[in-house]
Amino acid sequence: MLLSATAEHALRAVILLARHGAATALSADAIADQLGAPRNYLAKTLNALAKAGIVHSARGAAGGFTLAVPPEELTLQRIIAPFDDTRIPACLLRNHACDSQNPCALHPKWNAIVGYAARKFAETTVADLLEDVPAMNEAPVLTGAL
Repeated sequence: MLLSATAEHALRAVILLARHGAATALSADAIADQLGAPRNYLAKTLNALAKAGIVHSARGAAGGFTLAVPPEELTLQRIIAPFDDTRIPACLLRNHACDSQNPCALHPKWNAIVGYAARKFAETTVADLLEDVPAMNEAPVLTGAL
């Protein structure tokens, strides 16, 4: 299961917000700059995340975006759901739909692969991803001899 560019940008923006913490909001422009994403495109993506209840949006001088869901509770599936359909894509061998009622030769293996990815997206949280990554306001932990 490959992610669309929009779902990937949404995931990257949420990870950035989680690393940044909830102390202050980040503007859409600041997030776009840090991610190297087009500003208008990312602003629309962030607004879709706000509509889905994943981020809070506030206007004004101190406004911007913050996470609306704690990283420990926010699954990757919830982040990508507004942008990507997690159903099995079109048949890889034929030019029409493929399903369990009318499977192609690749259907069982492809279904297993896509199902595995979907399960991982559903059970992995943002906190799981960031377990060994320092917050943006923390210095990185150096290991080993200098």
